[in-house]
Amino acid sequence: MIPTSFPPKDEIARLTARALLEVEAVHFNSREPFTLASGLPSPTYIDCRKLISFPRIRSTLMDFLAVTVMREAGFEAFDNVAGGETAGIPFGAMIAERLVLPMTYVRKKPKGYGRNARIEGVMTEGQRVLLVEDMTTDGGSKLSFVDAIRETGATCAHTGVIFSYGIFPEITKTLGDHGVQLHALCTWWDVLAEAKAQGHFDAETLAGVQEFLNDPRAWQAARKG
Repeated sequence: MIPTSFPPKDEIARLTARALLEVEAVHFNSREPFTLASGLPSPTYIDCRKLISFPRIRSTLMDFLAVTVMREAGFEAFDNVAGGETAGIPFGAMIAERLVLPMTYVRKKPKGYGRNARIEGVMTEGQRVLLVEDMTTDGGSKLSFVDAIRETGATCAHTGVIFSYGIFPEITKTLGDHGVQLHALCTWWDVLAEAKAQGHFDAETLAGVQEFLNDPRAWQAARKG
């Protein structure tokens, strides 16, 4: 069933943040920072992959993402939904089901044998493709997936995610220069607000996270190495 009527964007953001906290996908630790894939430190870490194990929450969030994409991009804006390997594959499948569209997925790199394909499933020239992922930090990781989609002759001007960091201003330029618009349900600011409202984490931890969110690059520069 295609969802068409849901709460306004700010309420969707609050409820998404609440869901992420409820399943303990959110981790805060300013005393012993996490190391991100970039090698940089962070007092925050999020694991959206956990959501696939919670049927009621994953169903609600996929409804939220489907309606957000339709509101912001259009009801008839897409012909195909592509999940990015690996975390985006289950969410891509669920969004494709809701939008009643073909589903494909994009490999991070050619598989190295057989057809040496990056696109699995059927994607054809001229199709308008929605790229679905679990999350994004600064948007850079999406560009390779978008390029692989476009190499088929299809177009990709939109990507939908459950979570966006929302603290790196360059994301809009990074994706915009590549002709891609981001659609996200919530950011770290939404999670921090809901964590405070729900009493998650202690005051010192929340203050440390807020310091990071206010100026992440300076926070990382002061602690790396």
